[in-house]
Amino acid sequence: MELRIRNLSKTYANGVVALDNISLDIPSGMFGLLGPNGAGKSTLMRTLATLQECDTGSVFFGDVDVLDEKDEVRRLLGYLPQDFGVYPKVTAYEMLDHFAVLKGLSSRARRREVVDGLLQQTNLFDVRNQRLGTFSGGMRQRFGIAQALLGDPKLIIVDEPTAGLDPQERVRFHNLLSDIGDERTVILSTHIVSDVADLCANMAIINKGHLLVAGPTQQLVDDVSCKIWARIVDKRELSAFQQRHNVISTRLLSGRTLIHVYSDHDPGDGFEEAIGDLEDLYFATITGRHNPSDNCD
Repeated sequence: MELRIRNLSKTYANGVVALDNISLDIPSGMFGLLGPNGAGKSTLMRTLATLQECDTGSVFFGDVDVLDEKDEVRRLLGYLPQDFGVYPKVTAYEMLDHFAVLKGLSSRARRREVVDGLLQQTNLFDVRNQRLGTFSGGMRQRFGIAQALLGDPKLIIVDEPTAGLDPQERVRFHNLLSDIGDERTVILSTHIVSDVADLCANMAIINKGHLLVAGPTQQLVDDVSCKIWARIVDKRELSAFQQRHNVISTRLLSGRTLIHVYSDHDPGDGFEEAIGDLEDLYFATITGRHNPSDNCD
């Protein structure tokens, strides 16, 4: 089912505009919501998860009114928030079994079947009798996905799920998300560009409550692919290059500074054309260099 968001706005009591007239269509499959910290991602996720009210707008998941039919939405929803706490002295099996009861699985035999299956799916079955307080960060996140999958949800929301994970756990978590995203709508909210690049066929970028771009990931990347130019410079030269060019990103490479600039034409100054990627799209969009109406066609 498709999630349709129309004219969604939210302003907090302190005057911060978290969402400013957001309209967005989210198809089934993995969808990436990308933006820096404070962009409004978590506000949008909490609103979709029926945990927070908006000021204006509408949201429909298929025929279900997300803002008005909250109980129905919760029956269709699996949610892994950014801050997911656990009871440290309870085992993984006990906690997941308790969540299954709360989801309405009253039959003990059926609960065991479901809980065992989810622990297998998240590669936690061998540690099912281990206390959650002993789990690593990656294990806790996989347990969070296990509880989110209870009840066979059609809409799954995961908020900053890989922040703080080591590379091995991030790969394992990516594989898990990819497996569950085939027949559901899975929204991955993150500031980590590589998470979206690896997993999501469709995406959007938001910043300061504004929707900046949205669409198929590869198409959006293709729109900037011919506009990215690169050069390695000495760090003492960086300030001068930033004054002369639309520098969208810098990073160290073998002790020197690699800079990417956004330009419709060869900027000269020793730059060479680079193949734009999602990171370039992200930085060009966030810095206001890229206009979504401009592309490489």
